Amino acid sequence: MSSKVVINLATGLEDAERVTVAFLVGGAAAAKGRPVAMFLTKEAVRLALPGHADAVACDGCPPLARIFQQYADAGGELLVCPICFNSRKLAEGDLVANARLAGATPLWEWIGDEAASVFSY
Repeated sequence: MSSKVVINLATGLEDAERVTVAFLVGGAAAAKGRPVAMFLTKEAVRLALPGHADAVACDGCPPLARIFQQYADAGGELLVCPICFNSRKLAEGDLVANARLAGATPLWEWIGDEAASVFSY
């Protein structure tokens, strides 16, 4: 089994609990030293912009900004769907430091020839 983890996140802050769970899972994997890439699609692409990962999903949930930063600090990458990003007329130069535009082909290149553990939210 590969040590790589891919998290597919297609939901933005319209479902902050789902986003929170994705970053908790990704952060835990990264903290364990596993290479992690979160593939952001649809409204989730906005999370790759400064200040957008700012919410508290539920009573007792950790602040999203904190777990978003923990994910980045542990080496977690954000692969941002360029079609989704560009269709929203967002600026590539505004992406956070651990994010880059990367569609399906770069995602497969990141995975490589090994299997990867995949989570989808």
